[in-house]
Amino acid sequence: LGYLEVCDGPEEEARLGILETLQCTIEHAWPRMPCRLPVLLKALLKMIWDVHTDQGSTPEPVKATLLQGATECLILLDRCSEGQVKVLLEGVYSSCEENRVRECIRKVQEST
Repeated sequence: LGYLEVCDGPEEEARLGILETLQCTIEHAWPRMPCRLPVLLKALLKMIWDVHTDQGSTPEPVKATLLQGATECLILLDRCSEGQVKVLLEGVYSSCEENRVRECIRKVQEST
């Protein structure tokens, strides 16, 4: 998960690959995910914030893809934790003023 914290250049190939791997892991090891929820949720939210606040050379389409991948991971985590992610994100959504971050959280909250 530490790889999600490290920007690896404008194309963000490593972080995109890690997100894809994490999605596959959640899908295949879903019974084991609830106990790892705090660590995974923290890492994904931190990455969403870091991508949102990045002033570097990462192009907007790459940022959008990173945010989408992180959001998809959060949705998968919510499904395998029986809605715990939605509950935990309620406080974050209400206290966050950044529209891009709120949009990611809103997508998780509206997922079925």
